Amino acid sequence: MKVTIDPAATAAPYEQLRAQIADQARSGRLPVGYRLPTVRGLADDLGLAANTVAKAYRALEADGVVETRGRNGTFVAAAGDAAAREAAAAALAYAERARRLGLDRAAARAAVEDAIRAAYAAP
Repeated sequence: MKVTIDPAATAAPYEQLRAQIADQARSGRLPVGYRLPTVRGLADDLGLAANTVAKAYRALEADGVVETRGRNGTFVAAAGDAAAREAAAAALAYAERARRLGLDRAAARAAVEDAIRAAYAAP
């Protein structure tokens, strides 16, 4: 696993770490089942606080990219399946909420496109 933290970057160190691990897991450079370094070990290697690494690992776990197996460690999960399930659930929840708000399909789609455009334009 190769991770670098740029102290001059606008993104917080935990976000840089989260994004790099997620990218490597989703691209297959980190295979499913790969055991990530311990929080303290990675923090020492990168010169970060353990809480910073722990925050990144928690975010990755919430996103379904990794799974923690207690004292056995943190492992790359089958992220594609988890991500697809979570995206489908979020899309369904949004569609139901948009319908309750009285939006027609075109307005609901336009709101999603605006949100996607904003999210993917962010650094």
